Amino acid sequence: MSTRNASVQVWQAYLHNRTKRNRDNRFLIQGVRPITQALANDWPIETLLYRLGTPDLSSWAREVLDTADIPTVGLVPELMAELGEKEGNAPEIVAVAESRQLDLADFAPGEPGEDAPVVVVFDRPNSPGNLGTLIRSADAFGASGVIVTGHGADQFDPQAVRASTGSLFGVPVLRAPGAAQVVEFRDRQVARGIPTRIVGTDERATVDIYDHDFTDATILVVGNETTGMSAAWAEACDDLVTIPMGGTASSLGAPSAGAVGLYEISRQRRTFAR
Repeated sequence: MSTRNASVQVWQAYLHNRTKRNRDNRFLIQGVRPITQALANDWPIETLLYRLGTPDLSSWAREVLDTADIPTVGLVPELMAELGEKEGNAPEIVAVAESRQLDLADFAPGEPGEDAPVVVVFDRPNSPGNLGTLIRSADAFGASGVIVTGHGADQFDPQAVRASTGSLFGVPVLRAPGAAQVVEFRDRQVARGIPTRIVGTDERATVDIYDHDFTDATILVVGNETTGMSAAWAEACDDLVTIPMGGTASSLGAPSAGAVGLYEISRQRRTFAR
């Protein structure tokens, strides 16, 4: 296909128009690893768009097109470059995928008496890239899910999908209006027999993160990048911890704070001890 027909225009809109992504429950997946992870996790993919012409497709791209039971559409390199948001080299494949909207009311990680699951909350993230980075860290440290509260960045924004490097397809990402719904989730977990505490990261807290006991199931809360922990969240948390810092930086970025918190939980539990 060499023209910007109606389908191409719709796919282009998914790059920057959140309203259209939400309306159609569709988004684009760019990059070798995100596409590979989406396929490996049986994510619902509607169409595989592939580059026409030269150079020839790689063995990876050819295998994906030949083995995935998904409709394919060939596009000229110029259109693929636009959909892949790449200057110069057009990507070999871009996937058009369905959005999975998970309901927090149905989320029940862990089994009583066996697990102490970790869930990360990111409150009103400003940046899709930061959200994707935190999803990647949650995946790396074995979190059971990520909850985005408030009207924050969209996890299906191409920037978030790329920044997650495919972790979006391996970790449940849920949305909630605010702290009250997460408190209800905590209470449901406790009622299931999984003792759970909500722990917020706040530079004003008086307890250092490494002095807090993360043995129980934990909901780790990371505040907004600009305003930090809100008053409503500070009240909802069972505990508040701070990350000791040196140097001249006034604070850690939200994804970094989340990664440090997840690492400390993993370190205490020796999750990945060799």
